[in-house]
Amino acid sequence: MTTTMRWTAAHVHSSCAGRLARLRRDDRGEGVISVAIAVLIMAFLGAAMWIGFQQMWKTTEATTNTKVQQIGNQ
Repeated sequence: MTTTMRWTAAHVHSSCAGRLARLRRDDRGEGVISVAIAVLIMAFLGAAMWIGFQQMWKTTEATTNTKVQQIGNQ
């Protein structure tokens, strides 16, 4: 193997290894995944809060109607 061929093979190997190392350290996709998880958590929390609000509203409405009827019957 000649010196030029060795240098070329070493250069190709080192540039490929460098690209692979950069790809392994690349964290650009981490932010997208984290945001997606945060959005899903917020959606579930929002749905749970809406269900709780509806239940609270129904209870308040029933109590108010009962009190209004009690005041009207006196």
